Amino acid sequence: MDDGRWDTTVEEVDNHLPSSSSHGVYELNDVEEDEWEMVAKKGNQFVINGQPFYVNGFNTYWLMVFAADQSTRGKVTEVFQQASSVGLTVCRTWAFNDGQWRALQKSPGVYDEDVFKLALDFVVSEAKKYKIRLILSLTNNWDAYGGKAQYVKWGKATGLNLTSDDDFFSHPTLRSYYKAHVKAVLNRVNTLTNITYKDDPTIFAWELMNEPRCTSDPSGDKLQSWIADMAVYVKSMDAKHLLEIGLEGFYGPSAPDRAQFNPNSYATQVGTDFIRNHQALGVDFASVHIYADSWISQTISDSHIEFIKSWMEAHIEDAERYLGMPVVFTEFGVSSKDPGYNSSFRDTMINTVYKTLLNSTKRGGSGAGSLLWQLFPAGTDYMDDGYAIVLSNSPSTSNIISLHSTRVAIFNSMCSWKCKWGCKKKNPFEAIFYHDDL
Repeated sequence: MDDGRWDTTVEEVDNHLPSSSSHGVYELNDVEEDEWEMVAKKGNQFVINGQPFYVNGFNTYWLMVFAADQSTRGKVTEVFQQASSVGLTVCRTWAFNDGQWRALQKSPGVYDEDVFKLALDFVVSEAKKYKIRLILSLTNNWDAYGGKAQYVKWGKATGLNLTSDDDFFSHPTLRSYYKAHVKAVLNRVNTLTNITYKDDPTIFAWELMNEPRCTSDPSGDKLQSWIADMAVYVKSMDAKHLLEIGLEGFYGPSAPDRAQFNPNSYATQVGTDFIRNHQALGVDFASVHIYADSWISQTISDSHIEFIKSWMEAHIEDAERYLGMPVVFTEFGVSSKDPGYNSSFRDTMINTVYKTLLNSTKRGGSGAGSLLWQLFPAGTDYMDDGYAIVLSNSPSTSNIISLHSTRVAIFNSMCSWKCKWGCKKKNPFEAIFYHDDL
């Protein structure tokens, strides 16, 4: 479909949207203060006030660190502003910085109040101004910003006999350190909004850990025990918010017939188990990451696109058949440092993710959304890991994101419509949702 026809279609539908204005469909996100309610789950869909809430979002992991410094705090506002301008509604970011530079948690249970106040409080408050909800991750599998390795260092410093970073998952003292951090964050009263984090609808969900792996126990039992313990603990303190684990989505021993969808044989041995892990009590939705360039081959090829489709479709099917919950593809991207990379391939990759999700959305499936890795404002190139998308430098990518946001916003609003545009999905809907040529 040519651009002109798309524009006409979107504009035609926009004219029938409630609260339509010069700001287009993004007015849908400008809800009144009393309507800024908690995201909930109904079956395999997210809902707000009973309305469907499909997610088009992004990652910017370093928001808290930038907000901690007056000279870079404005970049937090910039990224929310730019994300909002293309209709993105959810941001995933870190709610941890353990024992590192500008640390939030300086030692177990000891926090830098300035970092809490100037940084994390500010990030949550600023997100709300732009009607962006947050998925807050509570620690890292990797060494960046502390993570499980820092917890182990803290444990060793007190004389604990620890032999592996994976002791983070099993040692009772380290589990208690993590629980203390969960408690500190969930019970934090935001100094800018005066709202306790666990009561704040700006927070979409809690994430137990970024990309947990436990390679010391390929059976998956050690990690499963940790997930079961922590999920119940978080829910005992905060039953209102949704919870997810932070997994990459690898299939493990409990589903040998699904191992064929893993990107490589190593993926079955990292101690994670997509279906089993997500059956833990208290887990509300599934998370999956998509990195064909890290997992298949660094060199760009068409096989990456085929993998992305089959990887997504397998997890959407499992979320429906075995889990009965939504699945969000909480990280996906491609690095500009990859051999053979060009922006056209990145656009194709993003379109593939969006189209696969729309195929699920139109039949009421479990595909509930995706989060780009990662969105950067201009002037932050020194933080770029190769995956950064700067919207102002990437008009074609920006247009793809914006169009998908439009589709998602329309779908999220259509069930309450009283006119012919409502539930029949006819006229412009046929084109905007179901046309194959993205």
